[in-house]
Amino acid sequence: MKSITLFSDGSSLGNPGFGGYCAILRFKDKEKIVSGGEDNTTNNRMELKAVIEGIKALKEPCNIEVVSDSSYVTKGISEWLKGWIAKGFVKIKNPDLWIEFVEVSKSHSIKTKWVKGHNGHAENEKCDEIAKSEAEKLRAKGVK
Repeated sequence: MKSITLFSDGSSLGNPGFGGYCAILRFKDKEKIVSGGEDNTTNNRMELKAVIEGIKALKEPCNIEVVSDSSYVTKGISEWLKGWIAKGFVKIKNPDLWIEFVEVSKSHSIKTKWVKGHNGHAENEKCDEIAKSEAEKLRAKGVK
């Protein structure tokens, strides 16, 4: 299997508010950027949506290292998800996205790495900039 690094970030202008997400997929010297946005959403939803959309962009099973400044995403994937699955996603936030994550990640091997946000990590900074830009685009359109 190919080894991919998936850098991700999400943004929300208000919580809830206009949101944006970005994932940068890296394989050797190739990169692909996946981004988008939603209205009336939260930062945590956009953080997780970035990972989901990044994984969905892959065309074959891969070893994926998810690099994120979101403890919610990194711990959710590496520590909490098994328990949430066992409990049927009852009493957790964003069960729809976690269920989608489980579906899109089935054929992949995923590990996570937390990085401190806004601390000069080049890919994290780039994802943050793109995610904010996606949220700003929605706000400018006045989407509600």
